[in-house]
Amino acid sequence: MFFSVVIPTYNRQPILEKCLRALEVQELSQPSSVTNYEIVLVDDGSTDGTLEWLAEHKEEFRHVRWFQQDHAGPAAARNLGVKKALGDTIIFIDSDLVVLNNFLQAHANALLQGQEKLGSDRFFTYGAVINTCNFDNPTAEPYKVTDFSAAFFATGNVAIPKHWLEKAGLFDTSFQLYGWEDLELGVRLKKLDLTLIKCPEAVGYHWHPAFKLEQIPRLIDQEIQRGRMGVLFYQKHPTWEVRMMIQMTWLHRLLWGLLSLNGALNERTMAPLLQWLINLGKPQLALEIARIFLNWYNVKGVYEAYAEMQQAL
Repeated sequence: MFFSVVIPTYNRQPILEKCLRALEVQELSQPSSVTNYEIVLVDDGSTDGTLEWLAEHKEEFRHVRWFQQDHAGPAAARNLGVKKALGDTIIFIDSDLVVLNNFLQAHANALLQGQEKLGSDRFFTYGAVINTCNFDNPTAEPYKVTDFSAAFFATGNVAIPKHWLEKAGLFDTSFQLYGWEDLELGVRLKKLDLTLIKCPEAVGYHWHPAFKLEQIPRLIDQEIQRGRMGVLFYQKHPTWEVRMMIQMTWLHRLLWGLLSLNGALNERTMAPLLQWLINLGKPQLALEIARIFLNWYNVKGVYEAYAEMQQAL
């Protein structure tokens, strides 16, 4: 198999460097089912010097081919990457993911085992994603309960035959704001009867800065955007499963309303506790507690967007 690792990036040059260097030192078994691999990087209009840095270091990245587009979001960037890909199998990761040196071989092994088990290629493999804020050594982070994901198809670490993506219609670029474009594609892949095969040996470490109070306005905005895009997701697939995914149920409204005391626990009232935890060196715990009001913003965003949709009909 020939892997095309498709990576969209936008203003992530420091962690992108770690991402690309990890992919350049992949160890493939001999003989290997992987005949070759390439890294298809799509720059989504970065303004941080990403392309200039790549041009200066191109000799160090012999597997990388890069393309650029005006800022249009990750869905459009991934679509361009798939269209430019030379491989028969696409691996999606994000540009802030640092993988282990057996990453490609682990996906290859899982793909071969899946082919033998199912007798077809009607499946994709989904690796493990471990969240970390350790920039200097991201792969040192242990697996945590909060790293578990129940998503059917997510682009953080997934390998899939290219022709199934093309048959499903690639990513829907009407998802202009934050969230859901990969899970929406997953719904269409499920309708094609594709199966998910977990591949925990293919580990990627998703880096993000340690949580600080200054990040809260951006996180709130993301949750509101995610709510609006969730309603778009529901418009395209009006099922109970999607309602559950986007938190548009009375249960989610009751749950996060109660936990946030109907919004009384918010970014202002919880700031002292969150800062105390950060000062104790527990930014991840502070972020998990902040999700109480972040999820409340998300649920409110969902229902506000849904009301607007109903009025427009």
